[in-house]
Amino acid sequence: MKSVFYLLDTAPYGSEKAFGALNAAAVSLSEMDVTLGLYGDGVYLAVAGQDSRKLGLPNLADILYAYGELRVLVHEPSLVERGLFGETFIETLELTDEEEFFEAMESSDCVLSF
Repeated sequence: MKSVFYLLDTAPYGSEKAFGALNAAAVSLSEMDVTLGLYGDGVYLAVAGQDSRKLGLPNLADILYAYGELRVLVHEPSLVERGLFGETFIETLELTDEEEFFEAMESSDCVLSF
């Protein structure tokens, strides 16, 4: 396997899915081409300036900053549906339309959904 696409479609806080997807993606970086796709509620992870201290949880956006070589695609229609398009996003992310997002997913050797 040469490439993997991790699909995150759940909110970053409230479950372990986002934390698990980020860590799995980070571990995979040395072995293959890795893409993290933020879709649906997963796009909330793209918003800059997150503060998870009151939740008592690690700031997941910090993981994105720590692994700048991780390719992160954000499904732009999901941002619009959630009213987030006017927000400030983490700089290292790529906004993609529907076609680009699913094309990247289909071109990967493996897709893992969280």
